[in-house]
Amino acid sequence: MAEYTVEELVFNHEKAFLPEKASGMNAVIQYHLTGEEGGDYVITIKGDECSVKKGTAEDPTVTLTADGDYFRDVLLGKADGMKGFMKGKLQLEGDLNLAMKLTNFFKIG
Repeated sequence: MAEYTVEELVFNHEKAFLPEKASGMNAVIQYHLTGEEGGDYVITIKGDECSVKKGTAEDPTVTLTADGDYFRDVLLGKADGMKGFMKGKLQLEGDLNLAMKLTNFFKIG
C-alpha cells in the first residue's frame, strides 16, 4: 500500500472538495503542521471552489495546529480529530464550528 506524504494529502483537498457540502462558504483554513512532516498550508474555500497553497494566511478563519505525522493519520481516517483535540494533539484557533464541519467538505480516502 502506498503511503502518502502530508503535503500530498493536503494538496489533494482540491480534488476531494465537495462543493455541494460547502454551499455559500467563504473561509480560509490554516494548517500549521510541526515535526518531520511539518509545513504551513492555506486552504481557501470560496463559493464552489477550493484552492491550496503553501504558506501562511494573514487572517485565517480557523487555524489547525498538529504534528504532521498525527495529522496525516487524521486525514487518512486512522485517527479521530475530535479525540485528538480533546487530548491536545490537535489545537484549534478561530471558528471552532467551521473546524468541526471541515471533514464534511472533503471526500478523502
